[in-house]
Amino acid sequence: MNSFRIKSTDIKNNIFIPKYYDPEIENELFRLSNNHNLIKIGTLLQNGILSISTGDEIGKMAYGTGDIPFVRTSDISNWEIKTIPKQGVSQEIFESYNEKQDIQENDILFVKDGTYLIGTNCLVSKLDLPMLYQSHIYKVRVNENELITPHLLFLLLNTEIVQKQIRSFQFTADIIDTIGNRFLEIVLPIPKNNKEALDTSFEVQQMLTDRVKYKAVIKQFPLLMEESLRNGATDNFSEFLSKDLDEILEEMIQDTITLEFGDFSTFSICSSEIKNSIIIPKYYDPSIYDELHDLEKNCELRTIGELTKSGILSLSTGDEIGKMAYGTGTIPFLRTSDFSNWEIKTDVKQGISEEIYNLYKDKEDVQSEDILLVRDGTYLVGSSCMITQYDSKSLFSGGLYKIRTNDSSYLPSYLLLGLLNSYIVKRQIRTKQFTRDVIDTIGKRLDEVLLPIPKSDQMKKIISQQVEDIVQKRIEARENIFSSAIDLMNF
Repeated sequence: MNSFRIKSTDIKNNIFIPKYYDPEIENELFRLSNNHNLIKIGTLLQNGILSISTGDEIGKMAYGTGDIPFVRTSDISNWEIKTIPKQGVSQEIFESYNEKQDIQENDILFVKDGTYLIGTNCLVSKLDLPMLYQSHIYKVRVNENELITPHLLFLLLNTEIVQKQIRSFQFTADIIDTIGNRFLEIVLPIPKNNKEALDTSFEVQQMLTDRVKYKAVIKQFPLLMEESLRNGATDNFSEFLSKDLDEILEEMIQDTITLEFGDFSTFSICSSEIKNSIIIPKYYDPSIYDELHDLEKNCELRTIGELTKSGILSLSTGDEIGKMAYGTGTIPFLRTSDFSNWEIKTDVKQGISEEIYNLYKDKEDVQSEDILLVRDGTYLVGSSCMITQYDSKSLFSGGLYKIRTNDSSYLPSYLLLGLLNSYIVKRQIRTKQFTRDVIDTIGKRLDEVLLPIPKSDQMKKIISQQVEDIVQKRIEARENIFSSAIDLMNF
């Protein structure tokens, strides 16, 4: 929109921010009113159809005390919680908040504070429990009724018209943006054709279930991968995938990112073994070398640096295009926080113009099946994702490595993604990261990381296919959910 006028009598609660009164939103809601009931979230709350509450700030001293996830705003992406949230708490701390927070399957977590993240939301699945969540998040529960289901509410929150309202209502409180109680002013366009709406929500439920099942595989993948590499067999993958979701959940590990840092106490090494004057103990973690030795029976151990020098891999970093380029368009500029669970976020934080994209596209040369890996960023270091056909028109920042396989017969790209997400590789990355200035990085030490590449071509093929299925099926479900949100407004 450019400019518009409103009467002074239309000013609400002394709010003088133009975007709050965006006439395009009013016009769109008026158009939808023919086939949709326009109901405010606040009305649903008053009528007992919804329950809304916020989480707690448990204090930084509680971080890292255990492996029960403490979900924060940055842990929600692509309508789900990250498989490995950044912070975990102990059983004791969990129990002190559990009764108050009372998180259940099909609750919706909605980010209320945080500028770009406001409006991000997800449905809680069985896979995410137990957990706690922070105060910057609303927990929304749909109570038993015939008007709306949790999955229909989830779909409505992710329609374009509702997301536009969220952006128009958010405001700055102190040093952070929030939607605050204006969340209750959001108008939900609920289709009058209740049967079609509920049918669509049921379809979305099935799509989300598919995403949850394959998310469970991603969460369990490091253990499945290590077991497969150690035993020289891939039966464990097919056995795991053949189970229904409830059976899978019984086997699930509950962990946070701290598990990647390993578990060792003391050891000694000769002074002659010190490399490049590095005297940080974790760099020489002997348990890693013991595990790599065990894998040599079925795997060929080759460093990323060696693979790059031989031409099997190509590594490059992105560019820092400058903040003035942010928001100039809709082409994604991928940064370290823009992916999780092996995929790019659908709502990438920064977009750039076609003109800026053309300046860098040949140099960065982003292609489908390239892998992005976080080089800089403390907890995010080592996180990786696969570029797909939906993401190839993009640029990426200097804090990321782009890794490309040039010899897919020896090292298929999806096998490489799987190896990068095995514990033995992620633990190596953690031992080699270091602090530079004010941020952690792995820098050029990525070249030192050993990849346990299966000797068996059949094993390579099966693992690669399993990883590709996980990525493609989750993305297919994601795109279908997008389409369903659009269809819901066209009833």
